[in-house]
Amino acid sequence: MNVDIKVPILGESIVEGTLARWHKKVGEAINAGEIIADLETDKVNIEVSASAAGVITALHKNEGDNVAVGELIASIDTAASAASVTPAPAPVATPAPVAVPVVSDAPATPVARNVAADTGVDLRTVSGSGPDGRITKNDVIKASTPAPVAPVAPATPAPVVASGSRREERVKMSRRRQTIATRLVQAQQTAAMLTTFNEVDLTRVMDIRKRKKDSFKEHNGVGLGFMSFFTKATVSALKAFPAVNAEIQGDEILYKYYYDIGIAVSTPDGLVVPVLRDADNLSFAGIEKGIESLAKRARDNKLGLADLTGGTFTITNGGVFGSMMSTPILNMPQVGILGMHKIQERAMVMNGEIVIRPMMYIALSYDHRIIDGAAAVRFLVHIKDLLEDPDSLLLEF
Repeated sequence: MNVDIKVPILGESIVEGTLARWHKKVGEAINAGEIIADLETDKVNIEVSASAAGVITALHKNEGDNVAVGELIASIDTAASAASVTPAPAPVATPAPVAVPVVSDAPATPVARNVAADTGVDLRTVSGSGPDGRITKNDVIKASTPAPVAPVAPATPAPVVASGSRREERVKMSRRRQTIATRLVQAQQTAAMLTTFNEVDLTRVMDIRKRKKDSFKEHNGVGLGFMSFFTKATVSALKAFPAVNAEIQGDEILYKYYYDIGIAVSTPDGLVVPVLRDADNLSFAGIEKGIESLAKRARDNKLGLADLTGGTFTITNGGVFGSMMSTPILNMPQVGILGMHKIQERAMVMNGEIVIRPMMYIALSYDHRIIDGAAAVRFLVHIKDLLEDPDSLLLEF
């Protein structure tokens, strides 16, 4: 019996993907539940499994093809054995015809014979252009001159080397990278986006981490990072300024009184933003464990669609790459995103004295259509005040 393997439902609002990789070939046996292909979608990669055991009789799509939900991609014969199915033979290239020398019995002039002797040309292969087909000196010279060889184009596209070290390479964008590009441009074209900045003195946060990191890890099994501090402070600020946790839908504003915080994670395939659900109900340890799990699954390409949808606000940390300051772009349809940056020791004036403090610039990009500048500034000040007085975050150690 033949069983069709079709593109499964990929998730809400996702109607197609790209066939990234075949795990099996025609003629190979496969077990029920075994992975036959990887599909790359806008958000995550999805593994397609065989619904029955048998032998693959056909692969209807090539790697790199776009495929729609429900489209046939492979066929399995549940009654066949691997030995009974032979892959279609690859087409055999037809050899190019070989030029056969023209044998001439025409006479040659004495000069032509001398030139032929000097150049090693066989007069029997030379066509004469003289009277009655007589072989002339020029005919021999022409026959002794090698024909120019036409350049052979490479069979497949290759990096173009222009001159010396000037190298170029053309690579097709992955579906995820295309989606990232589209959404970033959409955010800039749709929202009235503006960014405001502030700076935070992280002396007290770093002091707490230094004093409590060992006991925190021993008690909770996870390290105490900066993200839990920033997440706690962000949730508090979102509660104080509900418009930053809202969404524009047509001519209405949808205020959200739950706090699903997107945490931007860099992967080899591009930036993804898995969502930490109900962050307001999580302890410091819960936040750290949640972020660690999401980041690991993002790097291992194990995130599900539920991990990537429905965030209400996003935090991105360019500081891990050394960024001192940036203007993060909104993760639509969200109306706010917080940018963290590198911690840098700087000379600060405090109480009339110059002191060295670990400082970080923070940025809030926001949609000016529903968030006023004053509210955006106060939102950042709220976060700054909490981080500079972290006892007020009710640390749970």
